Amino acid sequence: MKKSRSAYEQFMAMTPAERDKAVAKFDEEFAADMFGPPPPQAVAQMRRARAKPGRPKIGKGAKVVSVSVEKDLLARSDALARKLKVGRAALIARGLRAVLAATGER
Repeated sequence: MKKSRSAYEQFMAMTPAERDKAVAKFDEEFAADMFGPPPPQAVAQMRRARAKPGRPKIGKGAKVVSVSVEKDLLARSDALARKLKVGRAALIARGLRAVLAATGER
């Protein structure tokens, strides 16, 4: 079975005149003028590619807050989070839900 020639090999097999004709389109000053605006699906694909992946939304999304916690309480809660195999934020959210439920808040 004969191996097909690569694009480079095909190009080099051309005569100099054929090569000049093949690359003439790249000599134009404003090659970008040959193109129109991208179709809507290409625009959507580019927007998705540019978007940062981030974390998946849970509920209505998340808000970053800064709170002060006693060092000992934080260490104990981190140990509990590791034991329960959840993150610190998940443990705090769980605690907030428990307090809200205990006080009758939704």
